[in-house]
Amino acid sequence: MPNKHNEDRRHHIAKKSMKVTNWSDYNAALRRRGSLTLWVTEEAIAAWQAPARLTRGGQSHYSDTAIETNLLIRAAFRMPLRQAQGLMMSVFELLGVGLAVPDFSTVSRRSAKLPSISLGRLPTGPLHLVIDSTGLKVFGAGQWLAEKHGQRSRRCWRKLHLALDANTNQIVACVLTSQDMDDPSQVGPLLDQIPADIEIDQVTADGAYDGEPTYKTILDRQGDIAVVIPPRAGALPSQADGSIVTQRDAHVLMMESLGRLGWQEAAGYGKRSLVETAMGRYKTIIGARLRSRRADAQRCEAAIGVAVLNRMMALARPNSMRAATATA
Repeated sequence: MPNKHNEDRRHHIAKKSMKVTNWSDYNAALRRRGSLTLWVTEEAIAAWQAPARLTRGGQSHYSDTAIETNLLIRAAFRMPLRQAQGLMMSVFELLGVGLAVPDFSTVSRRSAKLPSISLGRLPTGPLHLVIDSTGLKVFGAGQWLAEKHGQRSRRCWRKLHLALDANTNQIVACVLTSQDMDDPSQVGPLLDQIPADIEIDQVTADGAYDGEPTYKTILDRQGDIAVVIPPRAGALPSQADGSIVTQRDAHVLMMESLGRLGWQEAAGYGKRSLVETAMGRYKTIIGARLRSRRADAQRCEAAIGVAVLNRMMALARPNSMRAATATA
């Protein structure tokens, strides 16, 4: 608010003008995101019926693929489960496919029991992982209503931890935890989701991940991974004589000599903004709230949202470059 009083005298930094160089392909991909053939594929229809059960118990009518397809439709078009069921019924009717559609209660119940959600085909590597977390709201009134009525609202939220490949903008791992879970503790679970035969070249994260446990977790996975995490303010090398023993020591000494901005440019720390863009993309396309109430169903819902984003990004992504500015 105080800055508005000096608005006419403040120095404004002009916003960077960007230009999309592959607009034709990107425009076609944006249109295809709304195509039902992208989400209801022939492979999904072929695997719609559940395989015969060989053990005792009731026989499921719908396979995990059928449940996952319904959840993809729900997330992609931001529909309640009942509306997603109606859309699937109309699609099968138009296609002339004699398949039944699982009702909304079946999808809700089965979503909590899905063994795993495929996030899409992983890049071949080497990967440049960028790790960060964001909050997803579950229920409760907004902050404005809480301040208006003077009562503490019953708000609850979850933390979605993401590992994104900076080379392809694909999310390769995700973990949903409670709001009290710290970020460094989830580095291991994120790395465990990546197959051991896929090489990791670099891991970048913000200062919240700084610490020897994070470095140890990453290097235990693969000893030659470059770790780029800004040391905390006032951090000192592990050796009193200033010798470089660990990667963190190198970052501390480089930051002392180049400054924080110089270190960011030399270490390539600017790539970390890609995961923040992915989190903004998730909240814009999928939403900032979780519909499910059970923790296991919430984990499935978050993974489905990531799978939807990866499928959209696999179609095409914009190639942006700085537009030339006219000089006087």
